[in-house]
Amino acid sequence: MLRAIIVDDEPLAIQLLVKRLNEVGGVEVVKTFNTAESMLDEMKKLDFQVAFLDIEMVGISGLDLAELIQVWNRDIHIVFVTAYRDYAVQAFELASIDYLLKPVLNNRLEKTVARLQEHQAQLSNLSNLSNHDPNLSTDRLVHGTSSFPALRVICFGEFMVYHQEVPVKWKTAKVKELFAFFITHYNTYMNRDTIIECLWPEYDYKKAKILLHTCISHLRKTLDSLGYQQALIFFNQSYILQLDHFYCDAFELEQALDEDPMVTEENITRLETIIQNYTGVYMETNAYPWAVARAEELIHKYDQLLQKMNHYYTQSNELDKREQCLHLLYQCNPYSDQVVQQLMLHYRETGNRGEAIRIYQQFATLLDEELGIAPDHTTQALYHTIT
Repeated sequence: MLRAIIVDDEPLAIQLLVKRLNEVGGVEVVKTFNTAESMLDEMKKLDFQVAFLDIEMVGISGLDLAELIQVWNRDIHIVFVTAYRDYAVQAFELASIDYLLKPVLNNRLEKTVARLQEHQAQLSNLSNLSNHDPNLSTDRLVHGTSSFPALRVICFGEFMVYHQEVPVKWKTAKVKELFAFFITHYNTYMNRDTIIECLWPEYDYKKAKILLHTCISHLRKTLDSLGYQQALIFFNQSYILQLDHFYCDAFELEQALDEDPMVTEENITRLETIIQNYTGVYMETNAYPWAVARAEELIHKYDQLLQKMNHYYTQSNELDKREQCLHLLYQCNPYSDQVVQQLMLHYRETGNRGEAIRIYQQFATLLDEELGIAPDHTTQALYHTIT
């Protein structure tokens, strides 16, 4: 016999569902609630496996309540109950066992109860296997290993995620974008409404909220399948992503600047690898509008690192590598007089006068055609000393 609670702000709807459950059998209703708040007050004191939740309620909605319940206990089965078919279709995409349309009919409820019993049996079997062998964790049962799988997140150029060097398959493009959003704001609580404004600005709030819940559910399932259980946490109307043992090229760049303020012989190889991995602007191919500020921030950090490496190559007299570094700086700052001057000085020092002249003329043409201005007077003066 499954133990269940019902949360609905319509007393008659509760009475009808209790009556139908008694007629169908297999489920014992241990408590009913008229508000989500009253249910949350007693949640930890109750012994139940199933929650029947009305979606449309004053205050905390059924969708939000489902989040809070599963943060507390992810094994609780959620069944959404609604009078609106559009909500039902979307709710079915969430981390729920089933949905029921009001008024609830016995033949439909029988299917729901059968589904609940099947899922509960699967949970019980998994628990029994784990108890039989104390060294056999749930992670190992599902994934074949107790350690976290290798996850590699690529942000420069096109946003891509690899699990054991195989591209992760996303349920939808929006689920992928949501993960990209959480990576961009990694380890930071992001308010639900802020996420909605960034990812679903064209939808009305109620529709956007359902879309967010749907994508959150799919993202959690994907992360679970990769071995990252409980990676996405919901608290106080906000979400936070927390992962262990994963690689991200953007994080690697930032970490290198934070940990190694100076370029040395000991860290230069690592820094060269980081520079090679910068294959484009942050999530440039994906063109996420909300990623622009983060992209500009990382361009600045990339520029900082290149300047430090340019200084190192100059001091160590590695002129070929200095030239490569200066060209990367030029690509990053095509309108910078300072970078062009550095390139011209490099070519003058290495005796390549023709290349110094070509760089200047290319720069002058770019400024004239795109900005309608001439190079800075110091750049022009340097040009005249070379010619």
